[in-house]
Amino acid sequence: MLAFVIRRLLQSIMVMLAVGFIAFSLFNFVGDPVSLMLPPEATAADREEVRKSLGLDAPFYIQFATFVGNALQGNFGISLRLGRPVSQLLIERLPATLELATTAAVIGLLIGIPLGVYTALKRDSWTSKLLLTLSLTGVSLPNFLIGIFLILIFAVWLGLLPSFGRGDVTRIGMWTTGLLTTSGLKALILPATTLGLYPVTLIMRLVRSEMLEVLRTDYIKFARARGLTNNAVHFGHALKNTLVPVITITGLTLGELIAFAIITETVFQWPGMGLLFIQAVQFADIPVMAAYLCLIGLIFVLVNLSVDILYYVVDPRLRIDRAVAGGH
Repeated sequence: MLAFVIRRLLQSIMVMLAVGFIAFSLFNFVGDPVSLMLPPEATAADREEVRKSLGLDAPFYIQFATFVGNALQGNFGISLRLGRPVSQLLIERLPATLELATTAAVIGLLIGIPLGVYTALKRDSWTSKLLLTLSLTGVSLPNFLIGIFLILIFAVWLGLLPSFGRGDVTRIGMWTTGLLTTSGLKALILPATTLGLYPVTLIMRLVRSEMLEVLRTDYIKFARARGLTNNAVHFGHALKNTLVPVITITGLTLGELIAFAIITETVFQWPGMGLLFIQAVQFADIPVMAAYLCLIGLIFVLVNLSVDILYYVVDPRLRIDRAVAGGH
């Protein structure tokens, strides 16, 4: 177990170094930060002085080592657009994005698992076929189009829910949440539903296929031969073994929801990191773009690492396989 965790940690460090290199490359290939910081009338001497003060005259590998060292301390410089520390901006926006992505993942689990079980157990019913057709339609439509439809129906026509913003938020220490206010909850419904539609369809189809596979195995036939009820067989044996791959997919999906919430946050003007990144791209705010890439990479790495360890603990077959491989 310890060797497995150490190996995965080393792999995660390598991934983060690669992400850091890509983020660092933005400073060299997406515009000149000196030109962005100085007015057009600045002289060549002024440019050289600023370049020297920023350490841009140093060799490439020293600049990269400095960037990694500062990133490890949470220092990504000053936003060129807002003139504030980038780390402070990300800390302010992080709660909104995590709240939105987590709510979308919960929607995916709460709706996707029951629908997956139902479509597996009632595979020939018309409702099951209708659900599968709707899931295909839902997963085929882009997020921004679904969001616009929801705004049109629930905000414009019915006037039930707000079309943009986060509503009133409550501050708990450094964390802000809209889950404790009515306007915050109402503002969360439409963007979370938009973002949660994809995990609903993904988890539903995964649970259905795994459930159908498990129901054909010998131990399920043996359980039926013992005279167990259908509920005991379906939910006590089949569903329990179906949920192992769902853990992996849910973890990976949570990382994707955080990373790809950009479109949803833009459509609903949700004040999260995705909206901050889009605004940074529009103004070529390179420090914010680099910090966002590093943070998203770190979230992906941590989620994947947690899922791998959890998967290793939950599924005894992995431990047996590694023990056998080690014996040979």
